[in-house]
Amino acid sequence: MSNIVIYSTKPAPDIQAVLADIDEADVKVISIDQIKDYAIVNPSLMIIENIDIVKDALMTNKFPCPILFFGPVRKDVTVRAEGYDFIEDPSKSDELLIRVKALLKIKEYKDKVERVSTTDDLTGLHNRKYLQERLEEEISRSRRYGTKLSCILFDLDFFKVVNDMYGYEWGDILLRNIANKLDAMIRKEDILTRYGDEEFLLVLPNTSEENAFLFGERFRREVEKMEFIPAGEEEAHRVTISGGISTYPCMKDVDEDANTVIRYAEHALYNAKHRGKNKIIQFSQMNLEM
Repeated sequence: MSNIVIYSTKPAPDIQAVLADIDEADVKVISIDQIKDYAIVNPSLMIIENIDIVKDALMTNKFPCPILFFGPVRKDVTVRAEGYDFIEDPSKSDELLIRVKALLKIKEYKDKVERVSTTDDLTGLHNRKYLQERLEEEISRSRRYGTKLSCILFDLDFFKVVNDMYGYEWGDILLRNIANKLDAMIRKEDILTRYGDEEFLLVLPNTSEENAFLFGERFRREVEKMEFIPAGEEEAHRVTISGGISTYPCMKDVDEDANTVIRYAEHALYNAKHRGKNKIIQFSQMNLEM
């Protein structure tokens, strides 16, 4: 569903009825002085009737969608958006629809390219490119507001055995099952990525180490209860998972970034593997015991 947002001085501009005929589109009218709150409505396309009223907002914001302006082409205004166009006479409904649909198509293509570049083909989860960008953002937010941020790096135990015994196709099936199970358990604000071949990294904003450990243990037990029965087998193949947890800020007087936090989670995961697998280890507890 596309969100077309008309920023107008009128409560119900004439073009609203024209745009209502576009399939799979929700058309909203918002007062033009509320343009600074554009993120709340998540627009796919913004339509602005008076460019002079919003000149300052156009210069100070980078809008994540195309914009259609009413009036002649203006070269004296800076526009930071996914694309933009002008229509001098919006009463020409045919021309209006053509321009609106073209800008929506630009948004659709750019969103598709973004999804493909940040999505793992096998599991449909985010990939490491997406993780790096988002984790830096979340660490910055955690630093600014003084909140905790936890990461859990999960790794399937003895995954090579599954591939060797049943073939890579069944290994892929197992990975998708694990990804789906984990994805179903997380919150909307959590960030789940496929980190390596059989590794998944989960970022939990505003989450203490203790709560991250409770989640990790709950997921570990869910995996332990899985019934994974490859074709031709009479009994289920036992599946277990190990995990390492790091929580930002991890160590005092250390300048920590996304790579640092991930590295600490890796250390905790390696410790869990060293202890016999099927365990969740906290980086802070590992340090205490070393």
